[in-house]
Amino acid sequence: MSGLNPLSDETLTLVFIYSGEYGERVIRNLINDPSFCKSCGLYCDFCKYGVYSYVRNILAAIELPSPSELPAFIDNPEKYMPRKLPKAHLCIASGLHKDLLLGLPEYIEKMGMQGLIVPIEDFVEVPSGLRKQIEEECGELGLETAFPKPFCSLEPLRDRPVISRLVDELKIGRPLLEISTIRRGKTEVIASTVVRRSAPCGSTWYVARKLIGVETKREILYDAVAKAHHTYPCTATMNVDPEVGEPILHIGGYIIREEVEKALKRGEQSI
Repeated sequence: MSGLNPLSDETLTLVFIYSGEYGERVIRNLINDPSFCKSCGLYCDFCKYGVYSYVRNILAAIELPSPSELPAFIDNPEKYMPRKLPKAHLCIASGLHKDLLLGLPEYIEKMGMQGLIVPIEDFVEVPSGLRKQIEEECGELGLETAFPKPFCSLEPLRDRPVISRLVDELKIGRPLLEISTIRRGKTEVIASTVVRRSAPCGSTWYVARKLIGVETKREILYDAVAKAHHTYPCTATMNVDPEVGEPILHIGGYIIREEVEKALKRGEQSI
């Protein structure tokens, strides 16, 4: 294990090992790439640009071939991994071939890392049996693990201090909002929104922007949240996950809807 102290003041550092578009979306959101979010098109008011950048926290981003470009079975996963990686606190892995994912715990432990996060945006990529195997191996190696389904469900956990730092310090995971309202005649509408923590893909910023001026009546609010969440777009699978009985995309939609409602209630209590 690395000698890094997860509770120290040392800057939290990340390595991404990924294949496909989702990993890139998270990286570009974290570095706040000004060419990344184009969802508002000509109406963009640069709501998030210049607000933050975690480019210094990302020590490496390694894109591997897609599973379709690799053999069906891989006996030696390290053959496809870089020989060296910088020593970081956490590895975030997305879209990888199942055998590469299975070989990742031993590989990152050798590189001195302390934890592994595997976001599940599609249960086909990370079936429950594979997840359990990886969890067991990480446990034996002393690595923290998280398999958020979807990534925007990740919250701080006391028994995973390093992973919790990602949520608390880089402000990604389960969304956290502040919302204020005003009255226009007999109608209450959203006056302003503040993103305190965003979904890792950055969608929370877009949803928050689209809520300004929306009536807080439940049916209208729910429709506005769902429309913005889909339009960004959320790229989680629409296929029904056998573990939860819902498409993962729907779970992401429920999460942001719940957090909008919580923010509205907090706003009412502060008046």
